Amino acid sequence: MTYEGVDFYDIESELTDEEKMVRDMARDWVEAEVVPNIEQACRDGVFPDEWRVALGEMGVLGMALDGYGCAGMSYVAYGLVCQELERGDSGVRSFASVQGSLAMYPIHDFGSEEQKQKYLPKMASGEWVGCFGLTEPDYGSNPGDMITKAVDEGDDYVLNGAKMWITNGTIADVAIVWAKLDGVIRGFIVEKDDPGFSAPEMTGKHSLRASVTSELVFQDCKIPKDRILPHVEGLKGPFSCLNNARYGICWGAVGAAQSCFHSAKEYALSRIQFGNPIAAFQLVQNKLAWMLREITKGQLLALSLGRKKDAGTWTPEQISLAKMNNVDMALEIARMARDIHGANGILDEYPIMRHMANLESVKTYEGTHDIHNLILGRHITGIQSFTREL
Repeated sequence: MTYEGVDFYDIESELTDEEKMVRDMARDWVEAEVVPNIEQACRDGVFPDEWRVALGEMGVLGMALDGYGCAGMSYVAYGLVCQELERGDSGVRSFASVQGSLAMYPIHDFGSEEQKQKYLPKMASGEWVGCFGLTEPDYGSNPGDMITKAVDEGDDYVLNGAKMWITNGTIADVAIVWAKLDGVIRGFIVEKDDPGFSAPEMTGKHSLRASVTSELVFQDCKIPKDRILPHVEGLKGPFSCLNNARYGICWGAVGAAQSCFHSAKEYALSRIQFGNPIAAFQLVQNKLAWMLREITKGQLLALSLGRKKDAGTWTPEQISLAKMNNVDMALEIARMARDIHGANGILDEYPIMRHMANLESVKTYEGTHDIHNLILGRHITGIQSFTREL
C-alpha cells in the first residue's frame, strides 16, 4: 500500500510550500529507490553509489548552508528531508547528515574563503564525499582528552593518531579531523591521498549495514598549512557540528518510527486471527494508539526546534532533549511494531528489525542517551556531573 505520512495534528498546515515541496521530493525518491533496494544493500553491506549521486542532484547535501552550490533552505526543510531519508534507512540519513552537518558545515563556518571555494561546491553536488573525525578508540563521550596530535613542521602539519566509528570514512575524499596542536583542539582538512593517511572499513556490524563505517589512521600524515580551519579553536568547533547533526537525527528518528508504524498498521489490518484482523483487538489498538501519540509528540518537538533553529533562538540543551526523546520513542515503536508482526517481524520482508538494529546505533552516536541526560541534568541543577573524582 502507498505510504502516507503520519500527520495527526495537521503539521502540514504549518509548513511553507517550499518545505512541503522538498519533503515530497525526498519522500518520492525514497519510495522509488531506497525502499525497493535497501534490504539488498544491507545484505551486501554497501551504500550504493547511485544514492550519493541522487542526493547531490536533489540538492539536499548541505541544503541549510548558503552559497557555494548549497541550497540555502530552512532548517525545517532540512529536518523534513532527514525524516524521509531515515524512513528509508538510518544509513541514508547518516550519509546526508555527515556530509552536510559534520563535513560541509565546519568548512562553511570556520574555513577560509579559499577552502570554501575549493571543497563546498563539489561536496554539495555529491562529487566529493566528506567525513568527520572526532571519536577515538579510547575517547568517545570525552573528546577533550583526544590523543590525536598535530605538529607544526614548517610548511606542513604532521598528524599522528586514530579515529574510530567514522561514517563515510573509507569512501570519503575529504575528512574533517580534530586534533590537538600545542594542546589546543583544532580542525584540519585531510584529503584521501595525503601521505600517511588510511581509512580501513570496519566490518562485522549488525547495525547500519547500508552505511560505510571506518577507522581513520594517521601515521606521520603530512598536510599543507593552508588546510587548518582558521576560524575556530577548542571543542566549540566539533560540538557546533554535532549539534547540527543531532538536530537532523531528531527528525530522522521520526521517519524511522513512521515506517514501523505504517508497517504495523497495515499488517494488523491484514493479519487474520480468531476470525478477525488483529487490528480489531484491543491490545493491538492500544499499541497503535500509543505509537500515534508518541510520533505526534516527536513531530511537534522537531518542528518547534526547527523553527527555533531558523530563528537562531535554539539552545544545545533543547537539541539534546529532542535527539534523546525522539530516538528513544522510535526504538520503542520499532520493538512494539515487531511484537505486532509476531514472528514475521524478524523477516526482512518488513522494515522492522532493520530499523530496530539501526536505532540502537543512533541512540549511541552523536551523544549517547546517558550523556544527553547529563546535559539536561546540568541545565536543571547547574552542576557538572561528567567529571567526578572517585
